[in-house]
Amino acid sequence: MEQDLQLQLFQHLKNKLPEHLSLVDEVASVLELSNDSAYRRIRGEKPLSLDEVYKLCIRFQLSLDHLMNLQSDAFLFSGTFVKPSDFRFDQYLQGVLQQVKYMNSFKEKKMYYLCKDIPLFHHFHLKEIAAFKHFFWMKTILQSPDFAKKKFRFDDYSSEYFELGKKSLECYNGLNSVELWNIESINSSIRQIEFHHESGVFESDEDVYILYEALERLVSHLEQQAATGNKFDISDPSKIYPGSYQMYFNEVILGDNSILAVLDGTKTAFLVHNVVNIIYTRDVRFTENAYEHIQNLMRKSTLISSVSERERARFFKYLRNRIASRKQNLKV
Repeated sequence: MEQDLQLQLFQHLKNKLPEHLSLVDEVASVLELSNDSAYRRIRGEKPLSLDEVYKLCIRFQLSLDHLMNLQSDAFLFSGTFVKPSDFRFDQYLQGVLQQVKYMNSFKEKKMYYLCKDIPLFHHFHLKEIAAFKHFFWMKTILQSPDFAKKKFRFDDYSSEYFELGKKSLECYNGLNSVELWNIESINSSIRQIEFHHESGVFESDEDVYILYEALERLVSHLEQQAATGNKFDISDPSKIYPGSYQMYFNEVILGDNSILAVLDGTKTAFLVHNVVNIIYTRDVRFTENAYEHIQNLMRKSTLISSVSERERARFFKYLRNRIASRKQNLKV
């Protein structure tokens, strides 16, 4: 590999790493070399082989097209497809947790979330909501045979899953976050509950009522966070987390559950597809385009956290009314 380009590659990798990680240690680990051999490559004394360049690009999600200023319509994404046949929810949650832990390792960290549905992290404020969302995924999205004839019961939900999810929520609460909501963000969850209720999946209307009550409690919690601009524990408001909370309301444009993380100036885009699959990229052209799109959405939205009390009250009143109207139809 040409020396100037090699030096440029390692400078780019260094800029992508959190401050507490050593470039030489990471390179030595990826290339299975001694630290001395890694140093010689970093300093340009030893040319990188094509295989070594490939390994570094895969590990650090680097596009050689961008590095070499090549014009291309391709974007490099990473991710795995969820296979219903061998899906394990605990492993999925572990993957989410590790990703958010990684984000928290940076000094400057901010997450932008376009909310088509209630963000995944918020499911774990309350066990009732987490239990239902897990059931919905397994029965309706992944069509697990174990759930084919299964009725929904709160007690069937694993405490291990909930604790893993709560850890992810706590990590999320350490990030400065911007959430862009639409009135449909709550409607998708309501429709999921309605569908399973009409399908006879709930053992009683009382369980549906309990779930709507939990949804109301979550809405109230999010409203309180929006009012203060802070994140805090739903059971203990005195437990305030370091991450700031910004909420925007857009009346026209529906989000797609995509996420953009900005970590010490480096942007990573996460795309959610088929509900549970996640792919991500650090491609500069893609992430810059995503960032500009989000900034444009924010300019066309109303900030309802810390300010705009009237608009905030109107938005959350709508959410509560949607839930209340469903509760009134129940026979409890």
